[in-house]
Amino acid sequence: QVQLVESGGDLVQPGGSLRLSCRASGIIFSVADMAWYRQAPGKQRDLVADITRRGFTNYVDSIKGRFTISRDNAKNTVYLQMNSLKPEDTAVYYCNARYGFNSYWGQGTQVTVSS
Repeated sequence: QVQLVESGGDLVQPGGSLRLSCRASGIIFSVADMAWYRQAPGKQRDLVADITRRGFTNYVDSIKGRFTISRDNAKNTVYLQMNSLKPEDTAVYYCNARYGFNSYWGQGTQVTVSS
């Protein structure tokens, strides 16, 4: 049974930082491509950043220079370090794993950026 468990979401002031974590089980993590998506109220779920099994990263323009995706294969965990947060970053953040022909999702973690 594949499980992705996110954590780290919180209420933070503009300009603040958060680190999201996603721990995977039920897959060989080191061969999975991992990603973070987000979904704001009333909007579709969009890609934020991804990291391949070889460590290559990709970011959407709106978060370049502010967010960093990384992975620790020994801990089966992918991270999203978020700095200089803006109100428009408010969303539910979801972890995604692409493993073989399958795609798996976590339950999401809420990030709210507000003063």
